Amino acid sequence: MEARAEGRDTRDWGSAVTNTSIVLVGAYFVWYAAGWGSEWTRTVVTDIVYVPLALAFTALAARAACYRRLDRAVRRAWWVITAGFACQLVAHTSWLIEETVLHRDVYPAFADYWFLAFVPVMFAGLLTLPGANRRQRDHIRLTLDVLTVGAGTFMVFWYLVLGPVIAANDSSLGTKLLTVAFPVGDLVLVLAVSTVALRRATRSVQGPATVLACAIVMFVIADISYVYIQLHGGFTGGDWPDMFWLAGCLLLVLAADRQYRWAENLQIRKERRLVGAHLIPYGAIVVAYGLLGVVAGAEGAYPFGGMVVGSIALTGLVLLRQVYALKENQELAVTDPLTGLANRSLVNDRLAAVTAQPIRAHRRTAVLLIDLDRFKPINDGYGHEAGDAVLVAVGAALLSCVRRKDTVGRLGGDEFAVILEDLPDQAAAETTAQRILEALRLPVLFGAHLLGVEASIGVAFRNTPTADGDTLLHQADVAMYTAKRAGRGRYAVYAPELDGSTRDAGLRRAIETGRMVLHYQPEFALADGRITRIEALVRWDHPTHGLLMPEDFIDLADETGAITQLGEWVLRRACRDARHFPCGVAINVSKRQLAQPDLVASVRRVLHDTGLPASRLTLEVTETALLPADDQLHARLNDLRALGVSLTVDDFGVGDAALNVLRRLPVSAFKIHGSLTAGVHADISARALVAALVDAGHALGLEVVAEATENAEQVAALRTMGCDRAQGFQLCPPLPHAELEERLATLLSAQS
Repeated sequence: MEARAEGRDTRDWGSAVTNTSIVLVGAYFVWYAAGWGSEWTRTVVTDIVYVPLALAFTALAARAACYRRLDRAVRRAWWVITAGFACQLVAHTSWLIEETVLHRDVYPAFADYWFLAFVPVMFAGLLTLPGANRRQRDHIRLTLDVLTVGAGTFMVFWYLVLGPVIAANDSSLGTKLLTVAFPVGDLVLVLAVSTVALRRATRSVQGPATVLACAIVMFVIADISYVYIQLHGGFTGGDWPDMFWLAGCLLLVLAADRQYRWAENLQIRKERRLVGAHLIPYGAIVVAYGLLGVVAGAEGAYPFGGMVVGSIALTGLVLLRQVYALKENQELAVTDPLTGLANRSLVNDRLAAVTAQPIRAHRRTAVLLIDLDRFKPINDGYGHEAGDAVLVAVGAALLSCVRRKDTVGRLGGDEFAVILEDLPDQAAAETTAQRILEALRLPVLFGAHLLGVEASIGVAFRNTPTADGDTLLHQADVAMYTAKRAGRGRYAVYAPELDGSTRDAGLRRAIETGRMVLHYQPEFALADGRITRIEALVRWDHPTHGLLMPEDFIDLADETGAITQLGEWVLRRACRDARHFPCGVAINVSKRQLAQPDLVASVRRVLHDTGLPASRLTLEVTETALLPADDQLHARLNDLRALGVSLTVDDFGVGDAALNVLRRLPVSAFKIHGSLTAGVHADISARALVAALVDAGHALGLEVVAEATENAEQVAALRTMGCDRAQGFQLCPPLPHAELEERLATLLSAQS
């Protein structure tokens, strides 16, 4: 608490000093503009105003140099700058004493030496300010730019100050050297300011360094004006150059105060380069050649006029050519060469610019991530030229669906992004997404082929100020994959519950807190109607979405690895409940679970803990999980069979497994997928296919189970063709444990 109070007190006196300085300079400007007071009064008042300003910026600079929240390198630079400010303080104080107290009017005065001492010290301080790490070629370019500015500035200084001073015959050599030292010192400071402006400063000094540079510019203007007036009639205190000196002094106050406060909220500042800083060298060239033009006009057309005009024209053309080349290189650097759209780099820059802006009421920003469906078969089947033709057509279609101010980019491969700014509402983004889907459904003509593609689109909206570009792209990516899982050729809008990390955490929390429940669905022997096995089916009792079916979360659990934790819970809970069943229990096992090295040990442990005999447990594995049927898989399945557990192939008939694969695996039954049994009672071909599977299964010594029996006609048809067992809503829907016990009691009493 004491440290915080001390920091608050320090900020208070610093703010008071800064505000007082602003008021003082403002009052002086008003007084000067009003023309009050005699010439002597104006001189005295002006000299007096400098002293408190110099005292203020020296004290504030020392405060910044002592501030331990700043980097060591920054504080070291500000100690040097403080020394430069102290030179100014001594100079202004001694000038006040000499001119108003001692009434000495000599040149050079004692103060002049301190004004000159300010130059090298300030030069060192500016160059000591830390900059971002740069490559060697960046250093070379920076050096060339700074020298360009220096050369242009030297021409101006020579014409206005240096040349006239050297040509003057009414002063001694020492006086000339001292007089020349002031503009030369200013030239040195211009080089330092150019270096600060053109290089990338670190975030810790960025804002204060800009203010320091502006202060030096004010001093340079005032110094040139001072020397020029001295050469053409003599300078008196309180003249208009003092306005620039005083403005520079106030900027020094603001720079020192800002450096201290800059560390307060440094973490929310983003690194930026001075806007238009790259134009500084060109501005120096324009000023220099403009001055040459003035000189040429004064000298006449011959002999130098035409040569100067030609030089200006040639240099201008070279500059234009360089600007054009730079623009062309910049476009190449941020443009996708195939489609002409923005590339990933430019998309990221635009996203950074968008997310740096404040969120406005009733205006929305959306990011659309577009991934082409079925692009790989086109690229592989027809060649890369066909794929390129499709990508170019997609780029043109995207541009036709958005406004001119929107950004369309290709991130790579067949993935595109669209940034929609300043939308009136969410519906506008969804309308654009739908328009894109419809535009991409049009086939692309490639030679004699019509190539058709569709797209899955994910839409993310910037709803919080903290969401950066990477966050929006991630959210759009999550929504896009949601659209793909929903059937492709559609769009989906991001919501937090879609995010795999969020849903995964929610799923794991649901397992730990008892939000997962098991429903049970019996299988029936078609010959006599008895219950042969009961399948455990997991559900997620979601607090906001209600009871979720496996298709809503099993894929997520499999992708994130939560399936292992979930599978362990289902196995243990089902085995515990099955102790009271009149028959065995069947549990689904995913491919990821089947690949777990400790699966057999886990099953053995659960059977031991729950007391369920292994002969009453059946593990159901989809046919896709059995491929490839390698030696490791064979070994694991054989270990399970050796344990006494039965194995059944689930959802058979819709994957790539063949009956020959079943022959080599230690399974005792397979389930025919519901899509095959759906028309078995009415469709001759479906009936023939299912009958063939039943016969083949019996030939291999396997029992055959029909899934998704929804009506009595299906049951009758399956019974006729010799199918062993059936499962479905017609016989019994999935039920919670308590309801299952009631149904079992009813069924068993009816059978008895």
